[in-house]
Amino acid sequence: MRLLMSAVFMLLPGLAFAQIKRTNPPTLSTPTGYTHIVEVTGPAKTVYISGQIAFDKDGKLVGAGDMKAQAEQVFKNLEAALTAAGATFKDVVKMNTYVTDMDKAPAVREVRAKYMGTGLGADASRDPSPLPASTLVQVVHLARPELMLEIEVIAVVTAR
Repeated sequence: MRLLMSAVFMLLPGLAFAQIKRTNPPTLSTPTGYTHIVEVTGPAKTVYISGQIAFDKDGKLVGAGDMKAQAEQVFKNLEAALTAAGATFKDVVKMNTYVTDMDKAPAVREVRAKYMGTGLGADASRDPSPLPASTLVQVVHLARPELMLEIEVIAVVTAR
């Protein structure tokens, strides 16, 4: 009986932690800057961050007409929101990005890589750095005409 109880107490912590599994199956194209499948199992806190735009904490636009400057502010805002929720960019499992000009998406990708990495490890197709499942779309316009970019994320915070 003592042996059984010891085994339960040793295994219980392992069962109490959420696991995040990121997979890029060989039957799908090799992704660039995202992961095809992100699975979360076990207990965890899910954090939904509303779409962030290029407004500073005072509500003033940062980077009028400059996609890279707007992206920097958007990622600063995402980082602040994640931090407030006890999360980091490594906890992000899903990212939706909305741009008004797809030709300027490389500027967004450059800034995103600064905050989240590129996923281009030794074998990025099979063993990427922790990048989220991701969607990038062009939209006609956002909530205000001067906005060029909006990004929303979902993060899963596992017990650490």
